[in-house]
Amino acid sequence: MDQSLIRNFCIIAHIDHGKSTLADRLIEGTGTMRREEMTEQVMDSMDLERERGITIKAKAIRLSYTARDGKPYMLNLIDTPGHVDFSYEVSRTLAACEGAVLLIDATQGIQAQTLANVYSAMEHNLEIIPALNKMDLPTAEPERVMDEVSTVLGYREDETLRISGKTGQGVSEMLESIVERIPPPRGSPEASLRALIFDSHYDRYKGVIAYLRVMDGSIKRGDKLKLMATGTAFEAIEVGYFGPREVPVNELATGEVGYIATGLKDVSQAPVGDSVTSAIAPANAPLSGYRPAKPMVFAGIYPTVANDYADLREAMEKLKLNDASLSYEPENSPLLGYGFRCGFLGLLHLDIVYERLEREFGLALVVTAPSVKYIVTMTGGEQITVVNPGDMPEPSRVAKIEEPWVRISIITPSAYIGPVMDLERELGGAHRHTEFLGAASGNTENQRVRLDYDMPLRSMLTTFYDSLKSRTKGYASLDYEFEGYRETRLVKLDVLVNELLVDAFSRIVPPEQAHDAGKALVNKLKEVIPRQLFVVPIQAAVGGRIVARADIGAKRKDVLAKCYGGDITRKRKLLEKQKEGKEKMKAIGKVEVPKEAFLSVLKTEM
Repeated sequence: MDQSLIRNFCIIAHIDHGKSTLADRLIEGTGTMRREEMTEQVMDSMDLERERGITIKAKAIRLSYTARDGKPYMLNLIDTPGHVDFSYEVSRTLAACEGAVLLIDATQGIQAQTLANVYSAMEHNLEIIPALNKMDLPTAEPERVMDEVSTVLGYREDETLRISGKTGQGVSEMLESIVERIPPPRGSPEASLRALIFDSHYDRYKGVIAYLRVMDGSIKRGDKLKLMATGTAFEAIEVGYFGPREVPVNELATGEVGYIATGLKDVSQAPVGDSVTSAIAPANAPLSGYRPAKPMVFAGIYPTVANDYADLREAMEKLKLNDASLSYEPENSPLLGYGFRCGFLGLLHLDIVYERLEREFGLALVVTAPSVKYIVTMTGGEQITVVNPGDMPEPSRVAKIEEPWVRISIITPSAYIGPVMDLERELGGAHRHTEFLGAASGNTENQRVRLDYDMPLRSMLTTFYDSLKSRTKGYASLDYEFEGYRETRLVKLDVLVNELLVDAFSRIVPPEQAHDAGKALVNKLKEVIPRQLFVVPIQAAVGGRIVARADIGAKRKDVLAKCYGGDITRKRKLLEKQKEGKEKMKAIGKVEVPKEAFLSVLKTEM
């Protein structure tokens, strides 16, 4: 197709601002699918995506649209993931486009990820079409939100659309704006092939299906290809586009978006951001921006039944086929048995993997407290990385510890500035910047403010998000990005149940927080571990020093009930016999720690 008639664009928005719903209306408006063929959120194929209202995997669809000028246009819509954990995937999607529709909820206004996505789109020099969504709702405040858009983002009212993804209001105007305002793709059909991979999935018959945008040259079925970052060579078994199902074609030309079936057996061999080129006449340089996926959060996953370990291993292998960013390796816990230490892009990614393992594979699992990767320099100069708190060396062998920090951006009504600042101070955050959004109105409490902080990623792993929502009554939004490693003072906090170390509860904390964190942990475990026939001590320790303790009282049994006669010596004998039995039971007794204990610890405030 003529390049001047191609438009490649994506939709960027904060979570739950109506991105997938708008995609449905665009599909309907171009006649790509009939109404009876459609389901809600066509671009979200996973149940988890529909339930949570977020996009986890990037999708693409080719729309055919005849504009008011009478020309037939090819519109390639790429649906981006909608959470900060997948920010790299979003950046690769933006790199595959020339324009973006910026969707802003007319009831909520600009949120943290709205700003993050706009800045990322600007870095890629995309033409941005701002649009206020949910105009059909009675709670919509278009004037207030438009004031924020013009003040913070600099867009005029006459270039901002007002639409409703639910009713279809303004969708025809949006299609015309996409044709008029987004430039056609640049690239040379005569140049050596260069195509950008922005996502992939595994097909049992065709191998890895790579989603890509052709920047230069073209791809035909049967072409000998290779990846420029990994060096993997393969043949294009099939070439096609998404409509939304896979539609095979003979060729993908410059500027087009589609897929190739590679025959590869592992999605990690075709990573997001890599460049596809010809194996016979390769390009001189790859497309910029590629970097391998780096897990930021680590946790142990164990089956609740030891015999399910083989099933868990098989499930992890199958899940890995479609999720190259998931990493795992076997590990063994004295209490939990055999399991896996897994690496995730973030807490949402961890939650998704955990739910998919339980739902799709029917497994009952235990997840340990999440941790981050620490860089530990030993006294002898050796440098090691620690992702499992149980592997942290003794303090006497450690010269310094470095931990990852993130830069966070919080947008909240100005009435909650105080509680947000208190929360950040409690978690060791460092204030960077405060900015008021929009012009001040009569009621300054309703004016919204953006707070930028630096804080340890470790502090975000337990109850940070819940605490933020609680202190701002649900009005705050959050975005963050990795900043780098900083040296800090940390110690390992261990938990002992009945004098047995439970490494799944171990965590890394600052020394000054060890007592409070240990007290919170032992008190939470006291609530969820069932009582035994003997007293069960629960202790939190730093090295050999106990910093907190709680005891689970023994179950009471009336051994004197059958003592219906005789003097006091008979009763004393029975009580002494019971005492000896409890001591023996405590010495050989095994405390069963229920699954709920591990889940509750994940939500324990430190």
